[in-house]
Amino acid sequence: MTVLVDTYNYGQFIEEAIDSVLAQDFPREEMELLVVDDGSTDDTADRVRKYGNRIKFFCKTNGGQASTLNFGIARSRGEIVVFLDGDDYWLPGKLRRVAAEFEKHPEAGMVYHNFFYRRDGSPEQLPDDRLAGVSGFLPDNRKTLLGYDLYPTATLAFRRGVLQRLLPIPQSLVVQADAHLSACVVFVAPIVYIDQPLTVYRVHADNRWNWAGNSPAGCHIFEGDPAAKARLQRHVITTRAISEGVREWLKENGFDVNRPAFRAFLMRWIIASRASEFALSPPGRLRFFRHLLEQSWYFGAVMTWRHLVVFYANALGSLFVGYRNFHRLDEWARCSWVIETSIASTNGGGQSRCPSFLRSAALDLGSDEQAAEVTGWRKGGGGMRERKRRWRRLIEKFWVEGVVCAVILWWAWFVFSRGQTNSHGW
Repeated sequence: MTVLVDTYNYGQFIEEAIDSVLAQDFPREEMELLVVDDGSTDDTADRVRKYGNRIKFFCKTNGGQASTLNFGIARSRGEIVVFLDGDDYWLPGKLRRVAAEFEKHPEAGMVYHNFFYRRDGSPEQLPDDRLAGVSGFLPDNRKTLLGYDLYPTATLAFRRGVLQRLLPIPQSLVVQADAHLSACVVFVAPIVYIDQPLTVYRVHADNRWNWAGNSPAGCHIFEGDPAAKARLQRHVITTRAISEGVREWLKENGFDVNRPAFRAFLMRWIIASRASEFALSPPGRLRFFRHLLEQSWYFGAVMTWRHLVVFYANALGSLFVGYRNFHRLDEWARCSWVIETSIASTNGGGQSRCPSFLRSAALDLGSDEQAAEVTGWRKGGGGMRERKRRWRRLIEKFWVEGVVCAVILWWAWFVFSRGQTNSHGW
């Protein structure tokens, strides 16, 4: 096995990451540990060199995560390549469990697993229940493919023969380079998910991608934390780059990118990019309306009919209230209990989860309030009797407007569907 640790200015965290690998109950003669420093300007190099010949340490000119992973993979020798970001760390038993899954499933190209997250300054390791894990060969089932969530770098492990088919990672991915790998691998080989947290994902002020929730308490994302705004701007650029990179890889490997399931799979990043873009620069009503329609159009396969009703109704409402006041669709937002139930049933019962294309925005923005700025989601309250009373009053008051809106929605859907059927691009 090769353990590949990529790092950039994570001197304060890198030792804990390396120690968590060296502490694994896995034969040292069957493992190599590579640390690739992407041109750090802090004391990362000094901290890493003290491990001597227990690791292989490489320093390179700064070029971003894609260049770092490409560099490290080219110098790795293991049949299995396991990734770890320099600011995260593994839990005991991870390597042995991952190796066992690869041995149990010789056809698997990737093994990945659940994780905890830990906020900077807190010793508490919290479970992350917003991402769903799936196993198998995903293109065989559209619902499974569209419900597939991409997990953090430190949760991923690849079989070398499969990994080589996914390279090189596009150099444009300065961050989220592993997303290219975990997105493409599902078209090459089955994947295996371990529903056990084996990694701790660290949330801190220097994160370059996720979690505007690491902004100081009481600090508005766009007013008091320029770093959070920069992460969101980076999100807009990177999610589109991921989509383009995966699309080009599919075309180069003979896949039909116009196949409905594949187009929807690629659109997840475009939709997520737009959501972040809207938070930075609010859209007009028609553009926001089309955005909401596309969510329902491309991801209807993973929604129940009740779920679709709520989404289309919210799309209609956006024509009246606009983006900035979208969260004020209070009556529709109170349908969140319907959505939660629907999602739970879609995932086979148990814990309810948000759809992946909305969940990504929630993950990037952190708090429920911040996520609502992008997605328009609010958690409703009140009992069933109160909800029914509100609905009855709403229908009595606005039934005429509802009929008009239904006609407009039907017309918009008709025009949009014809455009999607006749279009060969996005």
